[in-house]
Amino acid sequence: MVKIVIIGAGSHVFTRNLVTDFLSYPELRDSTINLMDIDEDRLDLVTSFTRKIVSQHGYATEIDSTTDRRTALDGADYVILSIRVGGLAANRLDLEIPAKYGIVQGIGDTIGPGGVFYGLRHVPVILDICRDMEELCPDALLLNYTNPMAIICWAVNDYSSVKNIGLCHSVQGTASELARYIGAPPDEVQYWVAGINHMAWFLEFKWRGEDAYPLLRESFKDPAVYSGPDAHWAGPDIVRVEVFKALGYFPTESSQHLSEYVPWFRKRPELMEQFKLNYRLDTLGTMIEGRARSEEEMRRLVASGDPIPVERSTEYCSSIIHSMETGTPRRVNVNVSNHGLITNLPQGSCVEVPCLVDGGGVHPCHVGDLPPQCAALNRTNINVQELAVLGSVEKDRELVFQSLLLDPLTSAKLTIDETRSMVNEMFEAEALLLKDFV
Repeated sequence: MVKIVIIGAGSHVFTRNLVTDFLSYPELRDSTINLMDIDEDRLDLVTSFTRKIVSQHGYATEIDSTTDRRTALDGADYVILSIRVGGLAANRLDLEIPAKYGIVQGIGDTIGPGGVFYGLRHVPVILDICRDMEELCPDALLLNYTNPMAIICWAVNDYSSVKNIGLCHSVQGTASELARYIGAPPDEVQYWVAGINHMAWFLEFKWRGEDAYPLLRESFKDPAVYSGPDAHWAGPDIVRVEVFKALGYFPTESSQHLSEYVPWFRKRPELMEQFKLNYRLDTLGTMIEGRARSEEEMRRLVASGDPIPVERSTEYCSSIIHSMETGTPRRVNVNVSNHGLITNLPQGSCVEVPCLVDGGGVHPCHVGDLPPQCAALNRTNINVQELAVLGSVEKDRELVFQSLLLDPLTSAKLTIDETRSMVNEMFEAEALLLKDFV
């Protein structure tokens, strides 16, 4: 029996999707799924929900549950990671303090002040998990969903021997959105995408074998297509279209995310209004309310006799494990170390590239050079990631400060002294979570 471990399983919406994804494949239904979280109440709810699905459908899946990480990892074949160190309280500090300095973030979990400090909290914990894996399941594959993706995967690649990949839904999500923009069924478009996480590029976008970029450009002549509230799941998609028009290739992730990684859209209030950008704190309450509703729905399903459907999401995780266990070939986009894959991005950095998956594992594809303008924009983010990784591992506040000096949005807003003041204030506010930094 294959042992699949989910660390951070108390994230009930995410775990629900993962579990139903696994169970949607008959070949994975005789697996052991081990759910691990430090929050006993949330873990108990997810465990009850998962066991009910297995019981209702009569599957042979074994469901284990524990708050002990080492117990969960012992003998694992696959380890899925989705954690949030410090919870939403720490995330709120990541947003509130930079906002005092004029840096208004839309998400704050990838780069920028929020993303770098998110990384500082997570990298040491995840490297501890990797050390446990090296001892307890040295051959297991780590599938990471925790942000900041590139910073975490880069640290794991450089400072552990654990086999790992980073997973995100932005490539397949963007492909579906582009299909909608041109009026094509999602299953009829083809694409070749590469870059870095949350800023990869559709180097090719085709419909029925023909270049679909002319159709996309024609569609975008009408601003109503991309500037309305329903243009994207996160709202208006103006920023990505502007970047597409300027650089010639469409980027992944949402406009809210992308606007944080570049210097052009969030440096003045009137620009944020023009590009219809939000502030994460303005939506945090709505997000918390939505999670509470989802949790209540899960409790209702556990308590009721209603059947729970087994439906497959678009996440890559289950299909990767299925391919590795059955030999079924697939192509997915994942985050891996750049060793000759993208030749005009720094070697050893974390890149998001097409990968072939089969019974032999995950095989990254050679991409070659990105268009120079796309690589140049990627490098502005990689500079921040590299110093943030070093700062996280060496617990060095000066390296953290220097990483944010190079951050595109921070450097568009703040002087050197202002950046240092902001970094010092963030360290002081998050001292309990970052107590070893000097």
